[in-house]
Amino acid sequence: MITLIVAVGKNNELGKENDLVWHLPNDFKRFKKLTTGHHIIMGRKTFESFPKPLPNRVHVVITRNEKYKREGTIIVHSMKEALQIAKNDTQPFIIGGGEIYSLGIPIADKIELTRVHGSFDADTFFPEIQINEWELIKEEHHDIDEHHKYAYTYLTYLRKNIN
Repeated sequence: MITLIVAVGKNNELGKENDLVWHLPNDFKRFKKLTTGHHIIMGRKTFESFPKPLPNRVHVVITRNEKYKREGTIIVHSMKEALQIAKNDTQPFIIGGGEIYSLGIPIADKIELTRVHGSFDADTFFPEIQINEWELIKEEHHDIDEHHKYAYTYLTYLRKNIN
């Protein structure tokens, strides 16, 4: 089950200058809970936005740079290679960025989406989901609180069986 995991703003904003444009501690906790013990597939820029590799996950980094090497990662040069590396994982996660999500949407079985209820100045966007291809199976809304400047909703989608 290939899963995209993503947090986006109202207009599918992902981030700006290789960073998130909001801070949602509960979403970080959810990301950790869902991805721990799995392969996380990402682009080089997404990996470089982390202060260090995330614990208890296999980092698969897609880059065009044939000479790129980073400790704590498996470097590949295509989504096909990334999925081959993760083939024994029951649920590898595609975690971004924008180009990697575009490669992942056609092959994904599931989307774990956090919709942040706000509009943001961004330079990277999540591709538009063809909603007729997906079934919303879970929705969980969270209001603004002392730790969360924005309301947000967790949305879980499964790909419909299209014949």
